[in-house]
Amino acid sequence: MASLRALLIDLDGVVYEDDRLVPGALEALSRLREESVPHLFVTNTSSKARGELATKLANFGVAADEEQIITPTAAAAEWIIREGHEPAALFLQSSARRDFAGVRSLPFDAEVGAGSVVIGDLCSAWTFAELNRAFRLLMDNPRAPLVALGRTRYWLASDGLRLDVGPFVAALEEASGRAAVVLGKPAPEFFGIALQQLGISAEEAAMVGDDIHTDVGAALRIGMKGVLVRTGKFRNSDLETPVSPDAVLKSIAELPHWWRMHNSYPRPGQRSRFP
Repeated sequence: MASLRALLIDLDGVVYEDDRLVPGALEALSRLREESVPHLFVTNTSSKARGELATKLANFGVAADEEQIITPTAAAAEWIIREGHEPAALFLQSSARRDFAGVRSLPFDAEVGAGSVVIGDLCSAWTFAELNRAFRLLMDNPRAPLVALGRTRYWLASDGLRLDVGPFVAALEEASGRAAVVLGKPAPEFFGIALQQLGISAEEAAMVGDDIHTDVGAALRIGMKGVLVRTGKFRNSDLETPVSPDAVLKSIAELPHWWRMHNSYPRPGQRSRFP
């Protein structure tokens, strides 16, 4: 295997599972930082803003600032302003709306007038009325893009598997006949944000995740290495899919050893990109 220069690491299901730190995760991440291994956290979490995710990691003892966390919410806010798709209809939990503070948005009950319709993880707040309101907004303005904050199908919560944003986006695509603009995994452009920030090519990075399709398969398609962990939403049946990970680890606890075995550490004296 060719030498790599950096890691992209998923959060939920890899570093933590809902509100529980994965055993060995803190030690593994500390080791990566000690060895000056450049890494970013690349997550499809759309229920929290970047600042809240940074705080959650800090509470676990994981040192990370907002700039190290790549999220669909931050990417979408920037894209909507740049492309001129305001006002935005935001189907998001209240905490995730903080990343859209600079975006002009519609009232919560609006059914007309959207410049874009943004679909994130509303969890149990999804109702027929809310889904239908998103549909009406799309039909009111044929030029309004349907913006998907990722296409993750499901995730592992403390009470079991839960639907994520993907199924709701698929329903709106089917009803409206409009393909979503995906600003999250598995979109290549989303991985590109992280790669650009690190200043490396896809071939120089590995994605570490618990989703065989959204994390590993998407990474492999753009030339990255894909590392699957047996935590989070992992199921043994994942290994029977056409996707072939470059490595399957018991958990993130094994990541420093995998990196050491298959990759070259920075030269002595080379500084990490992160404090």
